[in-house]
Amino acid sequence: MNSTDTLQAPQPVEGDRRRWFALAIVMTAAFMDLVDVTIVNIAIPSIRRDEGATFSQIQWITAGYALAFAAGLVTGGRLGDIHGRKRVFLIGIGGFTLASALCGFAVNPEMLVASRILQGAMAALMVPQVLSIVHATFPPHERGKVFGLFGAIVGLGAVSGPLLGALLTEWNLFGLEWRPIFLINLPVGIAGLVLGSRFITESKAPRALKLDLVGVALVTLGLLMLIYPLTRGRELGWPLWGYVSMAGALVVFGALVAYERVKGARDGSPLIELSLFKVKSFAAGIAVQTVFGVGLGVFFLVWTLYMQEGLGWSALRAGLTGVPFSVAVSAAAGMSVQLLVPRYGRKVLQAGALVMAAGVLLYIWESERYGMGITSWQMALPLVVMGVGMGLIVAPLTDAVLSEVPREHAGSASGLINTVQQMGNALGLGLVSVVFFGVIDERLAPAEVGPAFADGFQHALGYVAAVMGAIFLLMFALPKRPAQHVEGAGEAPVAVEKERELVA
Repeated sequence: MNSTDTLQAPQPVEGDRRRWFALAIVMTAAFMDLVDVTIVNIAIPSIRRDEGATFSQIQWITAGYALAFAAGLVTGGRLGDIHGRKRVFLIGIGGFTLASALCGFAVNPEMLVASRILQGAMAALMVPQVLSIVHATFPPHERGKVFGLFGAIVGLGAVSGPLLGALLTEWNLFGLEWRPIFLINLPVGIAGLVLGSRFITESKAPRALKLDLVGVALVTLGLLMLIYPLTRGRELGWPLWGYVSMAGALVVFGALVAYERVKGARDGSPLIELSLFKVKSFAAGIAVQTVFGVGLGVFFLVWTLYMQEGLGWSALRAGLTGVPFSVAVSAAAGMSVQLLVPRYGRKVLQAGALVMAAGVLLYIWESERYGMGITSWQMALPLVVMGVGMGLIVAPLTDAVLSEVPREHAGSASGLINTVQQMGNALGLGLVSVVFFGVIDERLAPAEVGPAFADGFQHALGYVAAVMGAIFLLMFALPKRPAQHVEGAGEAPVAVEKERELVA
């Protein structure tokens, strides 16, 4: 995301009280982004009914955001380094607010999809600046306290996102149905824009890397060529052009590798630092992050559709059902970093993959056993088991991946980790067409919808369990006991991504 020079900002002024106002502003913006990741899923059934959106459009409402965020993440960080973090942050939060308004007032599914893509692109400008601004604003001895506050924001975002989305949807304020989940960002964003312009101190990297717009374009093109046919293929009868496009995506990714090699030799500022993949633990970690993102992308969308479309639950009941999962993730994440990983190392992450797989299999068994009569209480046990497994993975994973990366590439490596996790999420959302909708008949009588969605849910969760098994095996390439990764470089982007992972 940021170069190693990113954090070499002008020394913070400890006596400046404005820094605490600046902290409140950037934390609010981070919270707004974190909640937006989860708040949309819970409202998807309402959006589908109100707008008449197709299932592929529903997928793009979520995948479009993830794809735009992933594609713009590295560029957003470097724009802040070059042009000033305050300036780019304000552009990002202003654009995010505008995109939220466009989402809230969307007149059709196509406009909503386009607005969500814009929202993801603006988040890619806003989010990388948050921790960079903290580093430029606070002296080193105060940053531990600041990161502790960010941890509290993570926990709050994990619980409040689904609940807030459920409440706003259920209340149907002013007859607006699902629209308030986006419109709530307007007063928050406007306040952040006004106060941020006053209280945030400008900072830049003294030697920022150049932009690699060609690299960003190739990544985006390759992902679109892969994901678009996956989301539309089922509706269109899997046409030949879809297979050609997916095969062509491999060619584009090959061209990306060749271009990045040339650009790295020419000016030392490629989007992807290819030499990093010579580090065994980093290459394996990137694979883990990508595959993990795929699994999460599949699970969360299918889970929402199962509860609301399949079981016929209200948005509020679905949101409350997810609370044990969120609490378990936050608790296990804190325990894994502070107590378990220092003692047991890589085994903690591998145990997390197995525990999460066990939770998924337990969920499949309960869904089959209780059928359409399953209750929220019966779901609590598998969700807690899954949450514990996820918490054991997400918090220490990035540190394990970065532990053997050379100091001079730590910033690039952490940015790449963030990006591939989001790309994996977008790919997982695209695969929902195959692993979930692919086993559901398009023409169902009302009485057949529930059982069909339950069957689709169990089928999709089988793939999620297989993903956890693959992650367990890939983790053997991680260091047995991750060393303390380089101080400072890469810390900001890593912290931001941990927040997003914990509420994914």
